[in-house]
Amino acid sequence: MSAATLISIVRDVADSLRSAGVPKLVLVNGHGGNYVLGNVVQEAGGDMALFPVADDWEDARRAAGLATTGDSDMHAGELETSILLHARPDLVREGYENGDHLADDRRHLLTAGMAPYTASGVVGRPSLASARKGRDVLAHLVGSFGRCLAVLEQ
Repeated sequence: MSAATLISIVRDVADSLRSAGVPKLVLVNGHGGNYVLGNVVQEAGGDMALFPVADDWEDARRAAGLATTGDSDMHAGELETSILLHARPDLVREGYENGDHLADDRRHLLTAGMAPYTASGVVGRPSLASARKGRDVLAHLVGSFGRCLAVLEQ
């Protein structure tokens, strides 16, 4: 989906909700690096919030005892594999434990995409993943969602 389409959809949903008497909207972002949603929220002038943001993810990583950071564990690594092992283990490929791939210098990612940095799609350490970590990450995010709502209600 293009950025323009995503922006249009989010704004249309927000407008529809406003016309139905719901003045605020929280976008729950399942894709950590979604710059488009961040920009839409910023332009909404306090009527939208984005959750989780990078700091929420880092807090959840620490709370769940993950060894990696969001910088080194960017895609299909410890965090994402842990969540899948908890929520949908049937979606995790056999042999994921051997898929570690680090590519810490990704300065041209937005221009060149993932291909120059990984052949497998993994940038991180899935070998460190566990269902317990996935459960604890999600529990921490659920517990911290209230802070997002409190800011939006101010």
